[in-house]
Amino acid sequence: MTDQRPNIIFIITDQQRFDTIHAAGYDFMETPHLDRLHREGIVFNNCFITAASCAPARASLFTGHYPHTTGILKNADTWKHGWIENLQEGGYQTVNIGKMHSWPYTTPLGFDQRYVVENKDRYLEGRYFYDEWDKALRARGLVKQQRELYRQLPDYRESLGAFDWLLDEDMHPDMFVGNMAVDWIRNYPVSEPLFLEIGFPGPHPPYDPIPRYAESYLKKDLNIAPVLESDLAHQPDPLKAMRIHNHEVDHDSVVHLLEPTEEQRHRQRAYYLANVTMIDEKVGEIMTALEEKGLLDNSIVIFSSDHGDCLTDHGHSQKWTMYDVITRVPMIIWAPGRFGEPRAIDGLVQQMDLGPTLMEIADIPIPEPMAARSLLPLLESGPEAASCLRDVVFAEQAKDGILTTSKFMTMVRTQDWKLVHFLDEPWGQLFDLTADPLEVNNLWDASEHAEKKKELLSVLREWRIRDSYENSDLWEEYR
Repeated sequence: MTDQRPNIIFIITDQQRFDTIHAAGYDFMETPHLDRLHREGIVFNNCFITAASCAPARASLFTGHYPHTTGILKNADTWKHGWIENLQEGGYQTVNIGKMHSWPYTTPLGFDQRYVVENKDRYLEGRYFYDEWDKALRARGLVKQQRELYRQLPDYRESLGAFDWLLDEDMHPDMFVGNMAVDWIRNYPVSEPLFLEIGFPGPHPPYDPIPRYAESYLKKDLNIAPVLESDLAHQPDPLKAMRIHNHEVDHDSVVHLLEPTEEQRHRQRAYYLANVTMIDEKVGEIMTALEEKGLLDNSIVIFSSDHGDCLTDHGHSQKWTMYDVITRVPMIIWAPGRFGEPRAIDGLVQQMDLGPTLMEIADIPIPEPMAARSLLPLLESGPEAASCLRDVVFAEQAKDGILTTSKFMTMVRTQDWKLVHFLDEPWGQLFDLTADPLEVNNLWDASEHAEKKKELLSVLREWRIRDSYENSDLWEEYR
């Protein structure tokens, strides 16, 4: 291969919290392979997604624009384009193995090859879509574990979405995606620089690990924060309504409980974390396969997730809120020797900044306009490094089938403060993150913090105006 631009291996999980890597300071975790990436890579300790659900967050990541610009505000909104097309046009061999959550699921999206594996428990969009995993299960004569079958369990409504995987181990979707990625790396010729996206469906629910991976977690203290009555009482009405909705409707096989026992919360958390360990094992196998194929020395490996999961923290199920357990995600860029010594970066970044970063590394022109900004000067510790960091990060979430009583929610977050605004509504959230890092004391109605609320609302207003203005030429060729 004469083109010596680096291979880009992008491993992205679905719904993985930032507090799920042992090397990041969470001693209850069993993640030796992610720990290696963490020790040897550039770690972003304050990386924030731009949307509180899957497709909007991923579309923002792979376009470099906020959801209000892409128009992709909820799952199953049409998403067909992004900067992977720029990599493809620039000479990269582009391959997707696993989850992307584009819509339609099989849209090319700039990939030369797609091996699509989507949500484990599809029930709304794509319910009858047969992905690569469905085909493999069918070929083996297996019936997928799914909502209709879980509902038949006598303890279904008490399980918080946590179930044992009882089919063949290699047919678990995360095992399947990991194995398919390893097989592709070992057997497929790479003739151009490679962009390989590996999308694990987990640890998104159902929380269904192979039982042996959960055994040790079930015996551990998992540092689960208590749910405070004062926290619940001062949440905005749309979040209170969503708690009820998620109790009444079993999204992704999770029946949310308004007052779960500590045992129920612990079991759910143990199963979720066991799924992370399963993925970690496959990450190790992927790294080994890249090394055996001779690709690793000239590769950049990125690990991240599309958003987190409340796991009953703050009394909530899954995502659709703006707490840090949702909006803050792990992000590691691993390329020993390319960007100097391993280190952690504590400044704020938006996850979508990966797009222009990778295009600049790949020597591909960054399309303009783009709201995301390249992190390459920061990676290279150049004179413009400080300008890569953000004083404020933002996230958005529109009304959908889960957030049913609010039109649009926006998060404005600095290092020290967070404000959550609800369109056309009087309520909101305001947190002093220095005094209240767990975000349990809502100061929205506190008179002594009225100026801070006014300041952050002004930041939100100016950002929306500026972003609209600076990206006004985005659709120029379609006018």
